[in-house]
Amino acid sequence: MGHKDVISKGILQSILLDMAIYLFQLDLVDAELLSTETPRIEDRRADLVAKVTPTHGKPFILHLEIQNANDRRMAGRMLRYLSDLHLAHPGYRVHQCLVYIGARRFRMAVGLDSPQLRYRYAVVDMRTVDYRVLYASDQPDAVVLAILGDFGGDDPQEVVTRLLEKLRTLTGADESRLRDCLQMLEILADNRRLNLNLQESCAMLQINLERLPSYQKGLEKGLEKGIEQGIEKGIEKGIEKGIEKGIEKGVEKGIEM
Repeated sequence: MGHKDVISKGILQSILLDMAIYLFQLDLVDAELLSTETPRIEDRRADLVAKVTPTHGKPFILHLEIQNANDRRMAGRMLRYLSDLHLAHPGYRVHQCLVYIGARRFRMAVGLDSPQLRYRYAVVDMRTVDYRVLYASDQPDAVVLAILGDFGGDDPQEVVTRLLEKLRTLTGADESRLRDCLQMLEILADNRRLNLNLQESCAMLQINLERLPSYQKGLEKGLEKGIEQGIEKGIEKGIEKGIEKGIEKGVEKGIEM
């Protein structure tokens, strides 16, 4: 998943169970994240792998792959991940799910057919998921995922304001949790190329803007620009002062002569 598809590993870990439950309707009660490193020469790692415990039945291996762009080799990659997981965790059933979060229309194969095998994996295109399904959840991470869904006829800016309002309610006094949710929300909105003004919605709901990554970046950029301009101004002022001093000195010298 090149460049982690704009989503950090930490964010992926925090939404693994919510994705499995709300997007793939898997009835799970627990998940233990597993290492995805394999002894290959090249670096090929599945995005998220966990040993999960369903409400009924035996534990199994859940593999969630998050994809931000169409890839004609996706089915081959998923098959390779499957063989690696079977070798790494013998005796466990492996359930694979591809979650597409890209801005363009989904155009990938959902499996492979050959004389030797017929291979398939579950796929969810987030653009086709009704955002209200995730919005209805009482889990902040699931509400954040709603930003990737289908808004139907609802105004996108109104949707983001609604999501922010619910996140504030669900996180309560936990400022750190709210900050994490806002950062995740902004990253996902940017990933879908949604032209949303999160700062405007935050200001309207009186949510501290400093929690948004874009605010911090703007602050850093402004500070950087200010320092640059200050240095330029200082050099300019110094040269000016030097010229003045030089002229003054020259005039004095001339008078003395």
